Amino acid sequence: MGLMTGKKGVIFGVSNTHGIAYGIAKQLFDEGADIAFTYAGEIMEKRVRPIAQGMNAKVIMSCDVTKEDEVQAVFNELEKTYGKIDFVVHAVAFANREDLTGDFINTSKEGWDIAMGVSAYSLVTLTRCAQPIMNEGGSILALTYLGSEKVVPSYNVMGVAKAALEASARYLADNMGKYGVRVNCISAGAVKTLAASGIDGFGKMLKAGVLKAPLKRNVTLEDVGKTGLYLLSDLSSGVTGEIVHVDCGCHCVYTSADEMEQMTR
Repeated sequence: MGLMTGKKGVIFGVSNTHGIAYGIAKQLFDEGADIAFTYAGEIMEKRVRPIAQGMNAKVIMSCDVTKEDEVQAVFNELEKTYGKIDFVVHAVAFANREDLTGDFINTSKEGWDIAMGVSAYSLVTLTRCAQPIMNEGGSILALTYLGSEKVVPSYNVMGVAKAALEASARYLADNMGKYGVRVNCISAGAVKTLAASGIDGFGKMLKAGVLKAPLKRNVTLEDVGKTGLYLLSDLSSGVTGEIVHVDCGCHCVYTSADEMEQMTR
């Protein structure tokens, strides 16, 4: 009997085997969870379907999280298949590349709306559609990053969107508490993922993370996945409205002795 045996839920945002969402999915699956998967369009289906089939998924559906009717269709199918569900993972984010480079002050209104809609408001949509079929004791989890709290070069509007995501999670935690459902976020450190490769200077971020982190290493997918398992399982039954940092301690350090030495060379 695994920790998640008998638990059923859905992950929005798995795209490949090198992403954080996959790291969480693997931990859930290994502990006995029954996981449904969504993908965004035909191109992503080719990547996601083999992963989902490898985890014996009963539901694999296309879903544009900016369209409430498509989100609702997913939860309608989940209700038909499972009746009730126990967890939802929000691992969806997007910003136009031009809004991740240069100065934040030049962010376009269109770019702002896209980043906010996909990366933040979609959590509200998912939670609203999930609520009627969530079991008491259920858990909703979203993925964020330190760029929501501090300025990170080339993160720009995505940092603002992640700040909105985190604030939304707190308000949703308050709303969902009366149903016995928890809402939390994982703020993961820099990990070599396909999504992260689109951030200019990401290699330097990885090196800086090693210098700054008290654990003197970057976080791994397994690290993040295990924390996801904790937050989605009954082990975290008293935790809600929380932003859990999984970054080897980077968030708590302004500058390290190693960084100071690098700067004085």
